[in-house]
Amino acid sequence: MPQDEPQPARRRRTRLYALTDGRTAAPHTVLTMDTTITAAAGGEAPGGLPTEWRAILAMCAPPGGLAVAEIAARMHIRLTPMTLLLGELADRGLIHHRPPLDRSETTDVHLLRKIRDNLARI
Repeated sequence: MPQDEPQPARRRRTRLYALTDGRTAAPHTVLTMDTTITAAAGGEAPGGLPTEWRAILAMCAPPGGLAVAEIAARMHIRLTPMTLLLGELADRGLIHHRPPLDRSETTDVHLLRKIRDNLARI
């Protein structure tokens, strides 16, 4: 590529150890890759937070929520550092987390039939 042509702008990425302040384990909150994350408050994230934290809070705005693995994929951050970041957000009360449903909660045939029947009525 000739030097006269402008180079495409590359997004500068923060080093993972800087995002996690060198931590390798969450102090209080332990999250799995299928834990659902929802921001504690809707709207704007509090000022003064790191850019990555604000992005996470924006994408997990209530009433929805995203799985830890999906957040990591969207942010292009490996899963382990993402769980540390989310653990920090949870410890500060900025996000709510809900464990995945138990297998027994997702395989209730009677419940699935009720849902199917109610959807058919719509």
